[in-house]
Amino acid sequence: MLPARGHDEVAGRMSFISIVIPNYNGGRTIGKCLGSIFAVKDEGIEVIVVDDCSDDGSRDIIRTYPCRLIALDERSGAAAARNAGAAASRGEALFFIDADCLVKENTLPVLRNSLDGYPAGTVIGGTYTPMPADAGFFSRFQSVFINYSETKHGAHPDYIASHAMAVPVHTFRRAGGFPERFLPIIEDVEFSHRLRRNGVRLVMVPDLQVRHQFDFTLLKSLRNAVRKTRYWIEYSLENKDLLSDSGTASIEMKVNGFAWLLSVLTVLLYLASGKMRILFVAPLLTAVSLGVSGRLLAAFHRSGGFVFALAAGAYYSVVYPAAVWIGALQGAWQHAVKRLRGA
Repeated sequence: MLPARGHDEVAGRMSFISIVIPNYNGGRTIGKCLGSIFAVKDEGIEVIVVDDCSDDGSRDIIRTYPCRLIALDERSGAAAARNAGAAASRGEALFFIDADCLVKENTLPVLRNSLDGYPAGTVIGGTYTPMPADAGFFSRFQSVFINYSETKHGAHPDYIASHAMAVPVHTFRRAGGFPERFLPIIEDVEFSHRLRRNGVRLVMVPDLQVRHQFDFTLLKSLRNAVRKTRYWIEYSLENKDLLSDSGTASIEMKVNGFAWLLSVLTVLLYLASGKMRILFVAPLLTAVSLGVSGRLLAAFHRSGGFVFALAAGAYYSVVYPAAVWIGALQGAWQHAVKRLRGA
Protein backbone atom coordinates (compact mmCIF):
# COMPACT_ATOMS: atom_id res chain seq x y z
CA MET A 1 0.00 0.00 0.00
CA LEU A 2 1.20 3.52 -0.74
CA PRO A 3 1.45 6.00 2.15
CA ALA A 4 -1.07 8.80 2.36
CA ARG A 5 -0.40 11.56 -0.12
CA GLY A 6 -2.05 14.55 -1.72
CA HIS A 7 -3.67 14.90 -5.11
CA ASP A 8 -1.66 13.63 -8.05
CA GLU A 9 0.51 16.54 -9.16
CA VAL A 10 0.01 15.84 -12.86
CA ALA A 11 -3.64 14.91 -13.20
CA GLY A 12 -5.00 16.37 -9.95
CA ARG A 13 -6.78 13.09 -9.22
CA MET A 14 -7.89 11.66 -5.91
CA SER A 15 -5.04 9.24 -5.31
CA PHE A 16 -5.46 7.61 -1.89
CA ILE A 17 -8.71 6.11 -0.60
CA SER A 18 -9.45 4.68 2.86
CA ILE A 19 -11.97 1.84 2.77
CA VAL A 20 -13.70 1.67 6.16
CA ILE A 21 -15.65 -1.43 7.19
CA PRO A 22 -17.50 -1.84 10.52
CA ASN A 23 -17.72 -5.43 11.70
CA TYR A 24 -19.77 -7.12 14.39
CA ASN A 25 -19.88 -10.91 14.37
CA GLY A 26 -19.35 -10.91 10.63
CA GLY A 27 -17.29 -14.08 10.59
CA ARG A 28 -19.55 -15.58 7.93
CA THR A 29 -18.89 -12.79 5.44
CA ILE A 30 -15.92 -10.58 6.42
CA GLY A 31 -13.37 -12.91 4.80
CA LYS A 32 -15.25 -12.81 1.50
CA CYS A 33 -15.53 -9.04 1.77
CA LEU A 34 -11.81 -8.52 2.33
CA GLY A 35 -10.90 -11.14 -0.25
CA SER A 36 -12.89 -9.28 -2.89
CA ILE A 37 -11.12 -6.01 -2.07
CA PHE A 38 -7.58 -7.39 -2.13
CA ALA A 39 -8.30 -9.27 -5.35
CA VAL A 40 -8.42 -5.84 -7.01
CA LYS A 41 -4.95 -4.53 -7.83
CA ASP A 42 -5.07 -0.99 -6.49
CA GLU A 43 -2.09 0.30 -4.54
CA GLY A 44 -3.78 3.59 -3.71
CA ILE A 45 -6.01 2.23 -0.95
CA GLU A 46 -5.88 1.31 2.69
CA VAL A 47 -8.45 -0.98 4.29
CA ILE A 48 -9.55 -0.31 7.86
CA VAL A 49 -11.79 -2.81 9.65
CA VAL A 50 -13.28 -1.66 12.95
CA ASP A 51 -14.41 -4.61 15.03
CA ASP A 52 -17.21 -3.80 17.44
CA CYS A 53 -16.47 -6.42 20.09
CA SER A 54 -17.23 -9.52 18.02
CA ASP A 55 -17.28 -12.87 19.81
CA ASP A 56 -17.48 -15.14 16.76
CA GLY A 57 -13.81 -15.28 15.74
CA SER A 58 -14.11 -12.39 13.28
CA ARG A 59 -10.90 -10.78 14.45
CA ASP A 60 -8.88 -13.91 13.67
CA ILE A 61 -10.22 -13.84 10.11
CA ILE A 62 -9.51 -10.12 9.72
CA ARG A 63 -5.91 -10.57 10.86
CA THR A 64 -5.21 -12.91 7.93
CA TYR A 65 -5.59 -9.95 5.52
CA PRO A 66 -3.22 -6.98 5.04
CA CYS A 67 -5.61 -4.46 6.55
CA ARG A 68 -5.64 -2.33 9.67
CA LEU A 69 -7.74 -3.76 12.50
CA ILE A 70 -9.17 -1.40 15.09
CA ALA A 71 -10.68 -3.33 17.98
CA LEU A 72 -13.15 -1.34 20.05
CA ASP A 73 -13.14 -1.93 23.81
CA GLU A 74 -16.91 -1.91 24.19
CA ARG A 75 -19.91 -2.47 21.96
CA SER A 76 -20.61 0.89 20.34
CA GLY A 77 -22.65 0.35 17.16
CA ALA A 78 -21.95 0.73 13.47
CA ALA A 79 -21.96 4.54 13.48
CA ALA A 80 -19.28 4.72 16.16
CA ALA A 81 -17.27 2.02 14.38
CA ARG A 82 -17.33 3.96 11.12
CA ASN A 83 -16.34 7.14 12.92
CA ALA A 84 -13.43 5.35 14.58
CA GLY A 85 -12.23 4.06 11.22
CA ALA A 86 -12.52 7.52 9.69
CA ALA A 87 -10.57 9.07 12.56
CA ALA A 88 -7.70 6.63 11.97
CA SER A 89 -7.74 6.99 8.18
CA ARG A 90 -4.96 8.48 6.05
CA GLY A 91 -6.84 8.81 2.78
CA GLU A 92 -8.19 11.84 0.97
CA ALA A 93 -11.53 10.07 0.59
CA LEU A 94 -13.40 7.58 2.75
CA PHE A 95 -15.28 4.70 1.15
CA PHE A 96 -17.70 3.02 3.54
CA ILE A 97 -18.98 -0.48 2.88
CA ASP A 98 -20.38 -3.21 5.12
CA ALA A 99 -18.81 -6.46 6.25
CA ASP A 100 -21.36 -8.46 4.24
CA CYS A 101 -20.61 -6.64 0.96
CA LEU A 102 -18.26 -7.75 -1.81
CA VAL A 103 -16.68 -5.26 -4.19
CA LYS A 104 -16.74 -6.01 -7.90
CA GLU A 105 -13.74 -5.83 -10.20
CA ASN A 106 -14.81 -2.40 -11.42
CA THR A 107 -16.01 -0.97 -8.08
CA LEU A 108 -12.80 0.88 -7.25
CA PRO A 109 -12.17 2.16 -10.81
CA VAL A 110 -15.75 3.48 -10.96
CA LEU A 111 -15.26 5.03 -7.53
CA ARG A 112 -12.06 6.80 -8.59
CA ASN A 113 -13.62 8.14 -11.78
CA SER A 114 -16.61 9.37 -9.80
CA LEU A 115 -14.53 11.12 -7.14
CA ASP A 116 -12.46 12.80 -9.84
CA GLY A 117 -15.48 13.72 -11.97
CA TYR A 118 -17.41 15.84 -9.47
CA PRO A 119 -16.52 19.05 -7.62
CA ALA A 120 -14.51 18.79 -4.41
CA GLY A 121 -16.63 17.96 -1.39
CA THR A 122 -19.27 15.96 -3.29
CA VAL A 123 -20.50 12.79 -1.58
CA ILE A 124 -20.73 9.85 -3.98
CA GLY A 125 -23.18 7.01 -3.48
CA GLY A 126 -23.45 3.53 -4.89
CA THR A 127 -25.87 0.67 -4.42
CA TYR A 128 -26.27 -3.11 -4.42
CA THR A 129 -26.02 -5.20 -7.54
CA PRO A 130 -29.43 -6.51 -8.65
CA MET A 131 -28.05 -10.03 -8.24
CA PRO A 132 -26.88 -10.62 -4.64
CA ALA A 133 -23.95 -12.75 -3.56
CA ASP A 134 -26.38 -15.54 -2.63
CA ALA A 135 -28.98 -16.71 -5.13
CA GLY A 136 -32.07 -17.32 -2.97
CA PHE A 137 -35.43 -15.84 -3.95
CA PHE A 138 -35.79 -13.55 -0.93
CA SER A 139 -32.21 -12.30 -1.22
CA ARG A 140 -32.71 -11.49 -4.90
CA PHE A 141 -36.00 -9.77 -4.13
CA GLN A 142 -34.27 -7.57 -1.55
CA SER A 143 -31.26 -6.77 -3.74
CA VAL A 144 -33.40 -5.77 -6.73
CA PHE A 145 -35.74 -3.77 -4.49
CA ILE A 146 -32.86 -1.79 -2.95
CA ASN A 147 -31.03 -1.30 -6.26
CA TYR A 148 -34.19 0.04 -7.88
CA SER A 149 -35.19 2.23 -4.92
CA GLU A 150 -31.77 3.82 -4.53
CA THR A 151 -31.18 4.54 -8.22
CA LYS A 152 -34.63 5.42 -9.60
CA HIS A 153 -33.98 9.16 -9.28
CA GLY A 154 -30.75 8.93 -11.22
CA ALA A 155 -28.00 11.16 -9.90
CA HIS A 156 -30.25 12.92 -7.38
CA PRO A 157 -30.86 10.68 -4.33
CA ASP A 158 -32.57 11.65 -1.10
CA TYR A 159 -29.79 9.94 0.84
CA ILE A 160 -26.62 7.92 0.34
CA ALA A 161 -26.50 4.49 1.99
CA SER A 162 -23.40 3.54 3.95
CA HIS A 163 -23.10 0.21 2.16
CA ALA A 164 -21.45 2.16 -0.68
CA MET A 165 -20.71 5.74 0.38
CA ALA A 166 -17.66 7.78 -0.63
CA VAL A 167 -16.98 11.00 1.28
CA PRO A 168 -14.01 13.37 0.93
CA VAL A 169 -12.34 13.22 4.34
CA HIS A 170 -12.54 16.98 4.92
CA THR A 171 -16.30 16.88 4.23
CA PHE A 172 -16.77 14.01 6.65
CA ARG A 173 -14.81 15.60 9.47
CA ARG A 174 -16.35 19.03 9.02
CA ALA A 175 -19.82 17.43 9.29
CA GLY A 176 -18.92 15.59 12.49
CA GLY A 177 -19.36 12.06 11.16
CA PHE A 178 -22.24 9.66 11.72
CA PRO A 179 -24.58 10.26 14.69
CA GLU A 180 -23.63 7.91 17.52
CA ARG A 181 -26.55 8.78 19.82
CA PHE A 182 -29.25 7.79 17.39
CA LEU A 183 -31.38 4.87 16.26
CA PRO A 184 -29.68 1.46 15.80
CA ILE A 185 -29.86 1.83 12.00
CA ILE A 186 -30.39 4.47 9.24
CA GLU A 187 -27.68 6.72 10.66
CA ASP A 188 -26.59 7.14 7.03
CA VAL A 189 -29.97 8.73 6.24
CA GLU A 190 -29.57 11.28 9.04
CA PHE A 191 -25.97 11.94 7.98
CA SER A 192 -27.01 12.46 4.36
CA HIS A 193 -29.84 14.82 5.27
CA ARG A 194 -27.53 16.80 7.56
CA LEU A 195 -24.93 17.12 4.80
CA ARG A 196 -27.52 18.30 2.30
CA ARG A 197 -28.89 20.91 4.72
CA ASN A 198 -25.33 22.23 4.99
CA GLY A 199 -25.05 22.61 1.23
CA VAL A 200 -23.14 19.40 0.42
CA ARG A 201 -24.04 17.80 -2.90
CA LEU A 202 -25.10 14.12 -2.91
CA VAL A 203 -24.68 12.19 -6.15
CA MET A 204 -25.80 8.65 -6.94
CA VAL A 205 -23.63 6.68 -9.37
CA PRO A 206 -25.69 3.58 -10.32
CA ASP A 207 -22.62 1.79 -11.72
CA LEU A 208 -20.85 2.02 -8.36
CA GLN A 209 -22.02 -1.30 -6.97
CA VAL A 210 -21.23 -3.83 -4.26
CA ARG A 211 -22.67 -7.34 -4.05
CA HIS A 212 -24.49 -8.04 -0.80
CA GLN A 213 -24.67 -11.36 1.07
CA PHE A 214 -28.21 -11.51 2.48
CA ASP A 215 -28.87 -15.21 3.08
CA PHE A 216 -32.55 -14.29 3.49
CA THR A 217 -35.27 -16.80 4.19
CA LEU A 218 -38.93 -15.80 4.28
CA LEU A 219 -38.71 -15.18 8.02
CA LYS A 220 -35.50 -13.14 7.75
CA SER A 221 -36.95 -11.08 4.94
CA LEU A 222 -40.07 -10.23 6.94
CA ARG A 223 -38.09 -9.51 10.11
CA ASN A 224 -35.88 -7.16 8.13
CA ALA A 225 -38.94 -5.35 6.79
CA VAL A 226 -40.38 -4.95 10.29
CA ARG A 227 -37.12 -3.64 11.76
CA LYS A 228 -36.28 -1.20 9.00
CA THR A 229 -39.81 0.16 8.77
CA ARG A 230 -39.96 0.70 12.52
CA TYR A 231 -36.90 2.94 12.55
CA TRP A 232 -37.82 4.65 9.27
CA ILE A 233 -41.17 5.62 10.78
CA GLU A 234 -39.56 6.87 14.01
CA TYR A 235 -37.10 8.99 12.07
CA SER A 236 -39.63 10.22 9.50
CA LEU A 237 -42.13 11.31 12.14
CA GLU A 238 -39.41 13.20 13.98
CA ASN A 239 -38.07 14.63 10.73
CA LYS A 240 -41.60 15.49 9.47
CA ASP A 241 -41.07 13.82 6.08
CA LEU A 242 -43.29 10.78 6.43
CA LEU A 243 -44.69 11.01 2.89
CA SER A 244 -41.42 11.80 1.12
CA ASP A 245 -40.12 9.55 -1.66
CA SER A 246 -36.89 8.47 0.03
CA GLY A 247 -35.01 5.38 -1.15
CA THR A 248 -36.61 2.19 0.06
CA ALA A 249 -39.18 4.31 1.92
CA SER A 250 -40.54 5.03 -1.53
CA ILE A 251 -43.86 6.34 -2.79
CA GLU A 252 -44.37 2.95 -4.42
CA MET A 253 -43.95 1.16 -1.09
CA LYS A 254 -46.29 3.58 0.67
CA VAL A 255 -49.00 3.26 -1.98
CA ASN A 256 -48.54 -0.51 -1.87
CA GLY A 257 -48.94 -0.54 1.90
CA PHE A 258 -52.10 1.54 1.92
CA ALA A 259 -53.60 -0.50 -0.94
CA TRP A 260 -52.89 -3.69 1.02
CA LEU A 261 -54.46 -2.29 4.19
CA LEU A 262 -57.59 -1.15 2.36
CA SER A 263 -57.82 -4.55 0.68
CA VAL A 264 -57.68 -6.29 4.05
CA LEU A 265 -60.37 -3.97 5.40
CA THR A 266 -62.47 -4.71 2.31
CA VAL A 267 -62.26 -8.45 2.96
CA LEU A 268 -63.15 -7.96 6.63
CA LEU A 269 -66.12 -5.80 5.60
CA TYR A 270 -67.30 -8.56 3.24
CA LEU A 271 -67.03 -11.15 6.01
CA ALA A 272 -69.07 -8.92 8.28
CA SER A 273 -71.74 -8.02 5.71
CA GLY A 274 -71.76 -10.97 3.34
CA LYS A 275 -72.07 -8.61 0.35
CA MET A 276 -70.05 -10.15 -2.47
CA ARG A 277 -69.80 -6.94 -4.51
CA ILE A 278 -67.57 -5.41 -1.85
CA LEU A 279 -64.82 -7.87 -2.77
CA PHE A 280 -64.40 -6.30 -6.21
CA VAL A 281 -62.66 -3.35 -4.55
CA ALA A 282 -59.69 -5.47 -3.43
CA PRO A 283 -58.35 -6.42 -6.90
CA LEU A 284 -58.83 -2.83 -8.05
CA LEU A 285 -56.67 -1.60 -5.18
CA THR A 286 -54.03 -4.21 -5.99
CA ALA A 287 -54.07 -3.16 -9.64
CA VAL A 288 -53.53 0.49 -8.67
CA SER A 289 -50.62 -0.47 -6.43
CA LEU A 290 -48.96 -2.61 -9.08
CA GLY A 291 -49.51 0.14 -11.63
CA VAL A 292 -47.69 2.65 -9.43
CA SER A 293 -44.92 0.08 -8.92
CA GLY A 294 -44.61 -0.76 -12.60
CA ARG A 295 -40.93 0.20 -12.88
CA LEU A 296 -40.08 -1.94 -9.85
CA LEU A 297 -41.87 -4.91 -11.44
CA ALA A 298 -39.87 -4.27 -14.62
CA ALA A 299 -36.69 -4.37 -12.52
CA PHE A 300 -37.76 -7.73 -11.10
CA HIS A 301 -38.31 -8.96 -14.66
CA ARG A 302 -34.89 -7.74 -15.85
CA SER A 303 -33.22 -9.53 -12.96
CA GLY A 304 -34.94 -12.91 -13.07
CA GLY A 305 -37.38 -13.14 -15.95
CA PHE A 306 -41.13 -13.56 -15.98
CA VAL A 307 -41.47 -16.26 -13.32
CA PHE A 308 -39.31 -14.39 -10.80
CA ALA A 309 -41.11 -11.12 -11.52
CA LEU A 310 -44.50 -12.81 -11.00
CA ALA A 311 -43.41 -14.35 -7.69
CA ALA A 312 -41.66 -11.16 -6.52
CA GLY A 313 -44.69 -9.04 -7.44
CA ALA A 314 -46.99 -11.36 -5.50
CA TYR A 315 -44.70 -11.32 -2.46
CA TYR A 316 -44.35 -7.53 -2.65
CA SER A 317 -48.08 -6.86 -2.89
CA VAL A 318 -49.60 -9.63 -0.75
CA VAL A 319 -47.14 -10.67 2.00
CA TYR A 320 -44.48 -7.99 2.42
CA PRO A 321 -46.90 -5.16 3.35
CA ALA A 322 -48.00 -7.06 6.46
CA ALA A 323 -44.45 -6.83 7.85
CA VAL A 324 -44.22 -3.18 6.81
CA TRP A 325 -47.39 -2.33 8.72
CA ILE A 326 -46.19 -4.14 11.84
CA GLY A 327 -42.98 -2.13 11.72
CA ALA A 328 -44.89 1.09 11.03
CA LEU A 329 -47.12 0.61 14.05
CA GLN A 330 -44.09 -0.15 16.25
CA GLY A 331 -42.32 2.96 14.99
CA ALA A 332 -45.36 5.20 15.49
CA TRP A 333 -45.81 3.84 19.00
CA GLN A 334 -42.15 4.43 19.90
CA HIS A 335 -42.33 7.95 18.52
CA ALA A 336 -45.46 8.69 20.56
CA VAL A 337 -43.85 7.29 23.73
CA LYS A 338 -40.75 9.46 23.23
CA ARG A 339 -42.86 12.56 22.69
CA LEU A 340 -44.89 11.88 25.82
CA ARG A 341 -41.75 11.35 27.89
CA GLY A 342 -40.28 14.50 26.42
CA ALA A 343 -43.40 16.45 27.34
